[in-house]
Amino acid sequence: MSEGTSVNASSKQAPSTQAADWPWVDRTIWTERMLTALDNGVKGGKWFSLIDKVYRRTTLEAAWEQVRANAGAAGVDGQSIARFEAGAEKYLTELAEALEYGRYRPQAVRRVEIDKPGGGRRPLGIPTVKDRIVQTAAKQVIEPIFEKAFCPTSYGFRPGRGAKDALREVDALIQDGYTHVVDADLEQFFDRIDRARLMGRLEEKISDGRMLSLLAGWLEQDIVHDAARWTPTQGTPQGAVISPLLANVYLHPLDALMTSHGYRMVRYADDFVILCRTPQEAEAALARVQAWVAENGLSLHPDKTCIGDCLQPGQGFEFLGYRFECGRRWVRPKSLKSLKDRIRTYTGRSRGVSLEQVIADLNPMLRGWFVYFKHARRPLFRYLDGFIRRRLRRLLRQQAHRPGQGRCANDQRRWPNAFFAERGLFTLYEAHAAARQSRCGNHRLESRMRENRTYGSEGGEALPSRPL
Repeated sequence: MSEGTSVNASSKQAPSTQAADWPWVDRTIWTERMLTALDNGVKGGKWFSLIDKVYRRTTLEAAWEQVRANAGAAGVDGQSIARFEAGAEKYLTELAEALEYGRYRPQAVRRVEIDKPGGGRRPLGIPTVKDRIVQTAAKQVIEPIFEKAFCPTSYGFRPGRGAKDALREVDALIQDGYTHVVDADLEQFFDRIDRARLMGRLEEKISDGRMLSLLAGWLEQDIVHDAARWTPTQGTPQGAVISPLLANVYLHPLDALMTSHGYRMVRYADDFVILCRTPQEAEAALARVQAWVAENGLSLHPDKTCIGDCLQPGQGFEFLGYRFECGRRWVRPKSLKSLKDRIRTYTGRSRGVSLEQVIADLNPMLRGWFVYFKHARRPLFRYLDGFIRRRLRRLLRQQAHRPGQGRCANDQRRWPNAFFAERGLFTLYEAHAAARQSRCGNHRLESRMRENRTYGSEGGEALPSRPL
């Protein structure tokens, strides 16, 4: 739809507070009139004249700022963020002209493989900086169109929603008696998306042929991995800016189907659970999912899809880094292992950097981990603090050319907890205690925080027998 396109009669009312309902949209793209049309519906239900908003200079500049802030590696052309920044004015002008006159062609996607938390490797696509900018611009233009239709059961990669909201919803449903859970895993989802079906779902809302061609071009990009180059026939590249939105578009019919039948589903990207009151309801929900998945070219992982009563021992489920079981949730073992592996990387003997630099590298990672997992049980934070300080004592022994693991009492006396606190080490247990104190106003927790700065034992490598 262009700004001059007619809309339904109800949209001709005086503009009200549509902008307040869409605080995250780019107002240089989404004017008050467009937001009114979005709220009331456009003629024919489809939007056209969108491509001009993608190649508008202000859109590309805003997209470039987002790409620059996200950083990231260079694509197949070798152009880094820094190199693009050095000639940003020229490059943005070239992109705008190429898009306007139909000369823009996406380049191949560079594929790398990254470690999975549970072991193994998964592919990650890295588009060029220029392609990331154009994808970001296109996403800014079309995302509100699809956000208007998305169901509240979906939380992943959506403005104003996130993993914490999904976890709160799961907690609330369990407390409300929805304890029989379908834990579903879509096998290789991003690689198996049916492109024809995806384009059909995009065409339900967009009639701008050039915009649709732009989106189709990103689905057809070549993949380059080492010396190999090929053109995949299905799926979307993991790592592309536009991929999460396209994934939500593809799975929206599943959200709508389950909602229409009264099921309480919580989905984050391709990871979802369905919470039910009875085993029979859970079985029926799984059957509906299996039928929809088969009809849409996907499959459920046979070993990772199951039904259980999460109040019973051994029948819990894992979702977004947590395990839910017996009416409680704790950090799942894979998430804990991933954190410890990252700590080991930062505190490795071969790094050859100062203690101050190690702490400076650790702190942002620890703060981010705490923000997400701050609702874990308190003993876990004390255990992890001990593990971190023991790794640092081991590093200090190595720098002093003294063999050892940093476990002995002499090491704890030489480098007590206060030694690391004075150098600014972020302490998970103290952060948790401060958060509790802020929430409940219990000043007695200050004494517990001081206890953590004593010379006490840091504990062993193994986790306690009970889940943390």
